Amino acid sequence: MDIRQREVSPLIQVQGLHKVFKRGGTEIHALKGIDLTMQRGEMLVIVGASGAGKTTLLHILGTLDRPSQGEVLYQGEDIFARPEETLAEFRNKEIGFVFQLHHLLPEFNALENTMMPALVQRMKRREAQERAEEILVEAGLKDRIWHKPGELSGGEQQRVAVARALILHPTLLLADEPTGNLDSKTGERMIQLIFSLNQARGVTLVIVTHNETLARRFPRQIYLVDGRAA
Repeated sequence: MDIRQREVSPLIQVQGLHKVFKRGGTEIHALKGIDLTMQRGEMLVIVGASGAGKTTLLHILGTLDRPSQGEVLYQGEDIFARPEETLAEFRNKEIGFVFQLHHLLPEFNALENTMMPALVQRMKRREAQERAEEILVEAGLKDRIWHKPGELSGGEQQRVAVARALILHPTLLLADEPTGNLDSKTGERMIQLIFSLNQARGVTLVIVTHNETLARRFPRQIYLVDGRAA
């Protein structure tokens, strides 16, 4: 596929996606024929009750798990046709993850935590630090850069996690219940931050939530019921 075709292709196309887990002698059908198309820069929220398949779909979109059946195309490429080592490289460079639990390293400050993915990719330390400082300032943490996670509030820790997810300038940001452990005021700040980053950086955004009030604020929603898009 040439560059012009890649630019006009949807960023993501999911076709006939199924996921089956085997536990003991039982098969659990977590996803049952999901179809989905997303353009670059879109904001999508996936809504559903616990067990509906939301996190499973997010993990497959993020290439953290493989489908049992169906395809996931990134700009026309069947991403799961790649060998595992190049798939891991794609995931690290193109996809940012924000989870309900932020998983910051307690011995490092906010700047160092944010820099970590870039240093793992062997980016020069000076460039990694400049990128990290820029993103942390965007996230409203200019005065908290040198603080360790234990010195930050829950909302501040989650903002550091967002900054860390964006350090490599990913095309796609995936967030699993990013406000789930936050009070309503702090959760609102988090959503405003994510919206502003979508506008400023053009990052494509997929968020999973069970909060329908939050979901209605997104321009596009998908509701999952028992592994199917309702």
